[in-house]
Amino acid sequence: MVVKWLREHVSAAAMLTLFRLYLGYAWLTAGWHKVTGEFDATGFLKGALAKASGEHPAVQSWWAAFIENFALPNVGLFNFLVPWGEVLVGIALLLGIFTTFSALMGAVMNFAFMFSGTTSTNPQMILLTFFILVAGANAGKFGLDYWVIPYIRKFLKKEPRQNIAPTS
Repeated sequence: MVVKWLREHVSAAAMLTLFRLYLGYAWLTAGWHKVTGEFDATGFLKGALAKASGEHPAVQSWWAAFIENFALPNVGLFNFLVPWGEVLVGIALLLGIFTTFSALMGAVMNFAFMFSGTTSTNPQMILLTFFILVAGANAGKFGLDYWVIPYIRKFLKKEPRQNIAPTS
């Protein structure tokens, strides 16, 4: 019943637009501060590693292994991906374009931050994102998805042309 409402009703689309705008603003501003400032993920990653030890570690060993063996050695990649990922997710959510995919990528970042032992606003952002993901296309109804999604669906439904050589 709730899922049907989220996916089909205009009132749900209006509520989801508010969620989408809040999340888009949060992602855009967080990313923009990183893009225009001197962002370096090294300290954050080392801090996450420090939270992986002790009697009740906040960071699980498998995530600490990922940080130690992949993220830290490739910190330059993360210094690019994190700020620009945040900015792009923010812009897409504000415009309501590729809303479901953008929300999913935002949730992936939220979970990565939480796996690293940082709570902050991540749980509330994940909760709001969950509603957007469940709603699917209705979450972008009052955005560019209103025009883009039908075009993509029409494009994908076209049958490919078959080149059949004439037989003699």
